[in-house]
Amino acid sequence: MVKSHLVRPTEWPIQRAADTLSVTISVEAKHALGAWLDRLVEWNQKLDLTAARSVDELVDLMVADALVLSREIPEGSRVVDVGTGAGAPGLALALVRPDLALTLVEPLVKRVSFMRTVIGAAGTSNIHIVHGRGETLAHEFDVAVSRATLPPEEWLRLGSTLAPSVWVLLARESDPGLAGHVVSKHVDYMWPLTGVARHAVMYESDAPA
Repeated sequence: MVKSHLVRPTEWPIQRAADTLSVTISVEAKHALGAWLDRLVEWNQKLDLTAARSVDELVDLMVADALVLSREIPEGSRVVDVGTGAGAPGLALALVRPDLALTLVEPLVKRVSFMRTVIGAAGTSNIHIVHGRGETLAHEFDVAVSRATLPPEEWLRLGSTLAPSVWVLLARESDPGLAGHVVSKHVDYMWPLTGVARHAVMYESDAPA
């Protein structure tokens, strides 16, 4: 049995993270993110949902990348998050940006069960969960995103079969490349509470429209 050392705080430092990244989030989104993290700490007592060792590390791990992406994705986009795990970054993105239609793809049953519980409690209608793998999906999304599910080059290849815009989230890795695709956005940032260097890269096809 997994024993979590995380203790649920009186208040999650979500607002501090958003302020540091210069991202505006609603009160409703902040409460929904906090409720998700509360439940994550509870479930982590029995299931291995996160390796985070502190409150700040958990907020950065689960929320920070989504906050950055929330500034970059066009309104009303259909977004797929492949290998979402316990919900990062897709679930957090859906809570921060309720105008987006999120499809969360996860092959592990325990993580799918966790996300369904969270989404049911949140009462949100903009999230769809797929128990499976990204390879089974069709090219029916506007934006594809994934974090650490596959090596960057492999994810870029898979993501390009799902959406015209593909985000690759990186730490120390070099930007991958894919024939027929170009980098259209490159965002350097730091996880706001732990200071970990990150960068997010968006790829699009260079073929004429």
